[in-house]
Amino acid sequence: MINPVFVTVAVVALGLASAAAIYRIAKGPSLLDRVLATDVLLSIVITALCIDMAVHRHLNNLILVISLTVVGFIGSVTVARFVQDRREEPRDDR
Repeated sequence: MINPVFVTVAVVALGLASAAAIYRIAKGPSLLDRVLATDVLLSIVITALCIDMAVHRHLNNLILVISLTVVGFIGSVTVARFVQDRREEPRDDR
């Protein structure tokens, strides 16, 4: 059986981390800050789902966790490639 104190500490930590990520999404000075904060928030949601599965001893959310993980990875890679393409300076091929 999982100790309720550990669950409470995890919920509080995830809540504080979520608040910090939402603050960074709202106030982020650049696009990369906002994307990184969104990725962190997605990781927090995935962690909360995993904690729920561990506490209640079920695997109902496993497909959702895997789907969110794949979506987060593909989204992060896509944005990183987009930003990299924008930062490359145009070359003069004469």
